[in-house]
Amino acid sequence: MAFDPSTLVYDHKGLIPCVAQDAVSGEVLMVAWMNEEAVARTLETGRVTYWSRSRQSFWVKGESSGHVQTLIELRVDCDRDCLLALVEQAGPACHTNRRSCFYTAVRDGDEVEILTPMA
Repeated sequence: MAFDPSTLVYDHKGLIPCVAQDAVSGEVLMVAWMNEEAVARTLETGRVTYWSRSRQSFWVKGESSGHVQTLIELRVDCDRDCLLALVEQAGPACHTNRRSCFYTAVRDGDEVEILTPMA
């Protein structure tokens, strides 16, 4: 059966969250938003495309930074209201130049930075 992005459950703004995960290591890299067209573009091109809520425009990951996310597989959760993009990440995924956006841990009530910026 062919996949149809219109069958996903989008929020009232027409968006769905997408978790980007390294396809090899399993590391969670980032979370961003997609609309129906971003999902379709991602599947058509193999380059992960998000919807920027702040800029109100499409954002192809790595288009300006060179830190491209190549789609390996797109997964849909059981409620069809969240996506998991298994990706090959070139360089850092985070705009802070870290491998992952999840670089702060809460340990014993304190925030601890666990990833440093990449060189």
